[in-house]
Amino acid sequence: MDYIKIRFVESTPGVESEFRSTVDELLRLANPRFTLARHRWRPQIDIYETTEEIIIRSEIAGVRREEIQLEIAPGTVTISGIREGGAREDDARYHLAEISCGYFERTLALPARIDTETAGATYRDGLLEIRLAKRPLDSIRRIQIHKG
Repeated sequence: MDYIKIRFVESTPGVESEFRSTVDELLRLANPRFTLARHRWRPQIDIYETTEEIIIRSEIAGVRREEIQLEIAPGTVTISGIREGGAREDDARYHLAEISCGYFERTLALPARIDTETAGATYRDGLLEIRLAKRPLDSIRRIQIHKG
């Protein structure tokens, strides 16, 4: 018997996409060839930091470098793209189908503010690595609030 994971949350942001993912997974269990036109999958990601930078590594094997889009903001990074499905034979009968294909998008909250001008990314052997220099604390300015 297969089980469905249910997670209760305090707030509603992301609940709709989580629900959609659960329904997609149920449909895929019933028929492994089921995919939506823009089915989303979630590549695995590591985020770590040093004293000077934040490093993001994402496992996105099978995605062409030209199909990866990065959006860098001072507090977030969005990685998106498309992994094309492998050639499937029309008369094939799947016994196991775990390799997700299609559209993916991940928006990551960063643990510190970064300098967007110095961001860099490399893609090799199926791993995307993004290096983000932390913004120096002295570039954050406090201002006084005057009586109106």
